[in-house]
Amino acid sequence: MNDRRALGEFLRARRARVQPSQVGLPPGTRRRQTAGLRREEVAALAGLSVDYYIRLEQGRDRNPSPEVLAALASALLLNTDEAAHLYRVARLAGARSAAVAAPVESAGRGMVLLLDSVRPTPAFVLDQVSNLLAANPEGLRLLWGIEEWEPLRRNLIRYVFTHPAARTVFEDWTGMARDCVAHLRVVQGAGSHPVELAALTGELCAATADFEALWAHYDVRAKRGTRRMFRHPAVGRMELTSEILTAADGQRFVAFQAEPGSPDRDAVTLLGLVGDDVPERGEGAEHEQW
Repeated sequence: MNDRRALGEFLRARRARVQPSQVGLPPGTRRRQTAGLRREEVAALAGLSVDYYIRLEQGRDRNPSPEVLAALASALLLNTDEAAHLYRVARLAGARSAAVAAPVESAGRGMVLLLDSVRPTPAFVLDQVSNLLAANPEGLRLLWGIEEWEPLRRNLIRYVFTHPAARTVFEDWTGMARDCVAHLRVVQGAGSHPVELAALTGELCAATADFEALWAHYDVRAKRGTRRMFRHPAVGRMELTSEILTAADGQRFVAFQAEPGSPDRDAVTLLGLVGDDVPERGEGAEHEQW
């Protein structure tokens, strides 16, 4: 993935998803060769020349003004997350500095202390590309089977798309998969971890057609707390609500809450008692950190 091509890729993807009728255009008599709007239609809606719009899509012009971006956001019916992404990828397209790999992260001390304090609520700490930096026992076991992987391979999105247990663990696997990929697009727009993001998306595009299709669909949506149904092989079904705290450095503390006094809460408590052969890292620690 090249950040300098991201602006054009985003414009093409969003153009393909807007139907003429959505923006007040007649369907026309010519049979459309591609889905969505034509380039000349987007240019007209945004008040741009067709040549200039084509240069933007092709990456030959990488410095659109804020006014141009606002016009494109309106023409393409972008929502708040999508419009913010448009501005970010435009900024990255014009950047001159080369991408560099980020240093391997460790979970912040405050995040690690939270892991113990919320038990038996399952919780873990993720970096911006969803590498699993630390987890309490319940959090690690919620992602059934991920402990079989070496610590540096443990990534939530890699787990969702490539671990054989994931489609069982997440009852609405499709919804979870879409949210994961939409989050990666937000990370792309932020310009953080470009080398790691390119490696992860390249790996997953090659490994699974599901990821490749969702990545090409180009949904952009920030991760937010949501209610999810889990089907855990050891403790059964649980309905849990995720709560996400994001630190200034982008690390995310994710906890999965169960309703007090509910069967879901009982299942969460049992989750901390299964698989006690999972090795702990750190002497005397009640969380696992890498």
